[in-house]
Amino acid sequence: MTSSSPPPTRRSLLSRGSWSEASRISDVLRKETVGGALLLVATVIALVWANSPWSAAYDTLMATRVGPSALHLDLTLSTWAADGLLAIFFFVVGLELKREFVAGDLRDPARAALPIAAAIGGMAVPALIFVVVNLRTGDGALLGWAIPTATDIAFAVAVLAVVSTHLPLALRTFLLTLAVVDDLLAVTVIAIFYTADLNFVALGAAMIPLALFAVAVQRRIRSWWILIPLAVVTWVLMHESGVHATVAGVLLGFAVPVIRSRAAGGPEAGPGMAEHFEHRIRPLSAGVAVPLFAFCAAGVTVGGVSGFFEALGDPIAIGIVAGLVVGKTIGVLGTTYLVSRFTRATLDAGLAWRDVFGVAVLAGIGFTVSLLIGDLAFGESTERDDHVKVGVLTGSVISACIAAAILRSRNRAYKLIHEEETRDDDHDGIPDVYQRREES
Repeated sequence: MTSSSPPPTRRSLLSRGSWSEASRISDVLRKETVGGALLLVATVIALVWANSPWSAAYDTLMATRVGPSALHLDLTLSTWAADGLLAIFFFVVGLELKREFVAGDLRDPARAALPIAAAIGGMAVPALIFVVVNLRTGDGALLGWAIPTATDIAFAVAVLAVVSTHLPLALRTFLLTLAVVDDLLAVTVIAIFYTADLNFVALGAAMIPLALFAVAVQRRIRSWWILIPLAVVTWVLMHESGVHATVAGVLLGFAVPVIRSRAAGGPEAGPGMAEHFEHRIRPLSAGVAVPLFAFCAAGVTVGGVSGFFEALGDPIAIGIVAGLVVGKTIGVLGTTYLVSRFTRATLDAGLAWRDVFGVAVLAGIGFTVSLLIGDLAFGESTERDDHVKVGVLTGSVISACIAAAILRSRNRAYKLIHEEETRDDDHDGIPDVYQRREES
């Protein structure tokens, strides 16, 4: 009699991960929730002001030039917001991405594959839809193909907070990681496709302060009077090179070590500088930089109901709305389903494909980076740029409403999962579900 071997255990497609990673993700999302609320407030203020009798004052403020002209930095306030404030945002993106792949759960290639694939699918399908809609529009309309490809995590998390859904940590982690990878791909697109005249001398010169910054953080130097000047010089030279200055933020973030070396930290290695910087800079990014950018970028004068529908009738706006609402959903959900089929992985216990559908729709909230790409594609304060803003805002609001309805309908199931994820019968500060997972 021969004993039959037990069937192989099927890998979980979306799981909550380790307790250390879960607690870190929860802390990140709490900060993003506050930032998302400020983002919404800033957007509403900008829209109301730009469509009020005092709209001329808003336009004048955004067109105000500040900075030294000798360094080619006499920029408008709106440009400073896009090039300067978003560099802080992308610095945090660089830190987060490096942290995920060096010390987070995504250092496991099997766990990293899904959010990377979902981010790629969530960018490719919206871009394809935009191109199809604007194929015959002409006059450079296809330059905006990348506008509907980005996901705004702060806006998305703010929506989750507003609808009071107890979204399981596995889905929150998936959404956050997808958005971070999405941001990296977006800045890569900006660097490659939205760089006009490239100044190789300035670009090469930017590598010098960047390298000095990398050496300083590797040696655990935290002195602001050393690091900030090096970061600023890197940003200035990157701006002068013709590559969008936000790329400097990502490169600076990548330079920061995630794990402290034994040589630097003694006999035991520990957390690197990335954790220190993320703790200090993320509140500045989420609470100041991104909301101020939203205030400067979202102030489009609609011109009443008729003006709104006229702007929304532009094929560019139609392509953006369709890309965000339909393209993101198909791209993220479709890619996730294909990964499941080809790897034979199953959803984690308690989750259903309707949950993935809701998160895929939520990923259609594209705001910060979408507005930035719109400015780069068609120029600031142009008619097409205004139509881009209408399209981005409309698509994001539609995605938010649909996602809220889907996820809200599952809130009872989410509460049960939340209770399981937070239950701590032995009162040791670690939920029991993570300890059972480690023991098994």
